[in-house]
Amino acid sequence: MERDSAGSGEKKKVAVSLRRRGIHEDMSSDANPQTSHDGVTTDVARARWTLLRQVLRQKQMDNPEVKQVSVRRFASFGLFSRRRLSSQDPSQEQWVEYRSVFFPEYSALLRDNMGPLRVNEVLTSFDNTGNVCVWPSEEAMAHYCLHNRHMFKGAVCELGGGMTCLAGLMVAVCADVKEVLLSDGNEMSIQNVRGIVERNAQEGRFRSTHVSTRVLRWDCETDMSSLEAHFDVVMCADCLFLDQYRGSLVDAIRRLLQPDGVALVFAPLRGDTLRMFCQLAQQAGLLVSQRQQYDTQVWDVHLKMLQEGKEAYDENIHYPLLITLTKAPKGQ
Repeated sequence: MERDSAGSGEKKKVAVSLRRRGIHEDMSSDANPQTSHDGVTTDVARARWTLLRQVLRQKQMDNPEVKQVSVRRFASFGLFSRRRLSSQDPSQEQWVEYRSVFFPEYSALLRDNMGPLRVNEVLTSFDNTGNVCVWPSEEAMAHYCLHNRHMFKGAVCELGGGMTCLAGLMVAVCADVKEVLLSDGNEMSIQNVRGIVERNAQEGRFRSTHVSTRVLRWDCETDMSSLEAHFDVVMCADCLFLDQYRGSLVDAIRRLLQPDGVALVFAPLRGDTLRMFCQLAQQAGLLVSQRQQYDTQVWDVHLKMLQEGKEAYDENIHYPLLITLTKAPKGQ
């Protein structure tokens, strides 16, 4: 595919167009037809990539199948309010304040307009599934972190945080921790997160916590060895669906955790993906605990959606369970 040769104004229009269409989370499936994010077929995955290419080339959305798969269904548990900050120049990047509905004393600024989007970056990057917006699992994890802020201590790492790392940001904002590392395997994501950290730091939202960002690939020995046994808490949201990285994620969690550390993994069932992840974690010697009801507010929204029979809500792909991982004591 050709590189984007349009001017910066056109590229910003492309980026806005892409976000408005709410590209669904399964775009990575086309690279691996056997990988399932929510049980979609190869044809649907191919249609999602067709959508992306059409948006990037400014083509018309005439294909009914492409229109159907482009709709982002269930978007939020309603745990955070969003307030767009005013800007004198509409061409400049837009900032949105995410404020907790249940803990309104805590908020963070996220960058809404990510700027120019290059075709080659999107289609060849490490993983683009978290690059568009805040997904329900990330939202639920961020809320859980606020609700359980006293459990965090020492050093905290978020893996696969996408364009926002919202949960990790909330830990940095609310918890009494020494350091927070916000990471993703995608360079474009980390560039955006780095700007978010700088903006929030300028406004004094992190107090004395040191917040850093970096590209961190779970299957990269250099990345892992430099952070071996460094973190008290490791967390990630909805990162289990890619078959080729599931084992690497388990190994990364095992290596990054301190001996008495804990990992928090938020993920929906999504077919057999969660079960397979838990199986791999057990095989790696980690102790696995699974909870369906871990927070009253999230559970209440979940039940309401089920009771009302919302067509957009699919429990299998939208409601995240909480998986807790710890290292087995030596000798076991």
